[in-house]
Amino acid sequence: MDKKQDSKKQIFGLVGRDISYSFSRGYFADKFKKEDLPHGYVNIDINDISQLEDYIQNTPNLKGLNVTIPYKEEVIPLLDNLNKRAKKIGAVNTIRFTTNKKLKGYNTDYYGFKNSLKPHLRAHHTSALILGTGGASKAIAYALSKLNIKVSYVSRSAKKGVRFLYTDLTEAIISEFQIIINCTPIGTFPKIDDCPNIPYTAITHKHILYDLIYNPEQTKFLQYGELKKATTINGLEMLKLQAEKSWEIWNKS
Repeated sequence: MDKKQDSKKQIFGLVGRDISYSFSRGYFADKFKKEDLPHGYVNIDINDISQLEDYIQNTPNLKGLNVTIPYKEEVIPLLDNLNKRAKKIGAVNTIRFTTNKKLKGYNTDYYGFKNSLKPHLRAHHTSALILGTGGASKAIAYALSKLNIKVSYVSRSAKKGVRFLYTDLTEAIISEFQIIINCTPIGTFPKIDDCPNIPYTAITHKHILYDLIYNPEQTKFLQYGELKKATTINGLEMLKLQAEKSWEIWNKS
C-alpha cells in the first residue's frame, strides 16, 4: 500500500475482555471488503479499562470503537462527553473520535434491540423480565420503556432496582411476564449446556424469549423456548443493526 492509500486507512476496533469470538471484527472485515474500503477492524482485548488509554495514544488513525462486556459502564469516565441517550441509559457501546480528538460515547445497543424485537411484539406483550443487570441490560430496559413495556430485573443477588432473585421465580411470575430477555453471558460458547435457572415449564406460545447471545445460534435458553412453541430470537440481528448504527455515527460529518 502506498503512502497516499495508507493515509486513508482508518482503524476501528472492539474493546472487551476474552473477545476472540468477536462478531464485530468479522462483520466489519466483510463490510470493508465489499465496499472496497482500506480500513481495518481489530479486537482490543484488555484485562483492565485503564489499558485503553495507552492503546488510543499509541494507535494512529484510530477513528471509532465498539465496547462490549465488561466495559460498557467502566469506559464512561475515560470519555469527554456522552450523547443524550447514552447518558440516560448509563452505558456506552460505541465511541466516536471527534475532529478535535475528543471521545464521545453513544449507545447503539438500544437501537439494535428495539428494532429487532419490534416486529415480534403483539398486544399481550406488556411486561418483560430482564435476566442480568450489566451494561447491556440498561440499554434493553431503556428500549422496552420506549415501547411502553414494563420491566423487572432478575439477579442472583439483591441490589437496588432488582425486583426478583432467581430463587423467587415461580410459574405464576413467568406466566405474567411474556417477554424474557437473557442479558447474561450464561450459555455462551463453549459453555453451551448452561442456561438461566428459571421455571421453563411455564413458557407458552405467547412468550418471546430473547437471548443477546449469538454463539451458539440457539442457546439452551432458546431451545427450551422452542420446545414450548415460544417466539425465540438470538442476538445476531441486534448486533447487525447496532453495528450499522455505529458505522453511521463514526462517519458523521
